[in-house]
Amino acid sequence: MKQTLLRAREARAPLIALLAVVVGGMSLASQARAADLSGSAALTTDYVWRGSTQTQGDPAVQAGFKIAGESGLYASAWGSNVRFAPETEATAELDFTVGWGKALSDDWAVDVNLLRYQYPSTALDLNWIELNGTLTYKDNYWVSIGHSNEALGYDASGTYTQVGAKFPINDAFRIEASVAHYFLSDEVVAKEGYSHAQLSGVWAFKAPFELRLTAHATDSDAKAIFGDDYAGSRIEAALQASF
Repeated sequence: MKQTLLRAREARAPLIALLAVVVGGMSLASQARAADLSGSAALTTDYVWRGSTQTQGDPAVQAGFKIAGESGLYASAWGSNVRFAPETEATAELDFTVGWGKALSDDWAVDVNLLRYQYPSTALDLNWIELNGTLTYKDNYWVSIGHSNEALGYDASGTYTQVGAKFPINDAFRIEASVAHYFLSDEVVAKEGYSHAQLSGVWAFKAPFELRLTAHATDSDAKAIFGDDYAGSRIEAALQASF
């Protein structure tokens, strides 16, 4: 989410997202007996999204849940506190997702979803929708792409691309790394996009809890878009749990 540059746009009814939620919910309801419910929670020193802080470097409390059917259809909800520019009055983010994920073979898996970023009780219309797809190889390597015609809440398109990998060291430790580029329109932001990378060390010290330490870095274009206080290099530590 973009924090430092403000804009006003006409509020749009999220018809596509609502339709997807209804269709996905009906499909999952028909599979209720076979549906799996899972969830996650985290305490983090900083909420960093695509390389930039969403809390101005402050801690965040996050939680979410997911319900998935045997067909691969799923729906999820996730939330976190945020801290954007004061004029937005944004204090919370809620993400609603409807998608489909399935193993294509023993090695390959695919996931496609529609994601709604929702910021309740804000002074400006910050909400937007993104279509995402991820191809995974052996659960450890992935490539993702996301596209929106209202990227970052603006009336302009944006395409996000990422490649990443996990490197298990043993049953308790693993390393995760990813690099990404966000293609944006310079008609609404300072640059035509930016790049960022992250490197994480994860310690699964006692199920279902993990400790994660992540180093984030962005290029100078991210600083031009978001500001020096939001982009650049930063360290994030988190205690997380899945259930």
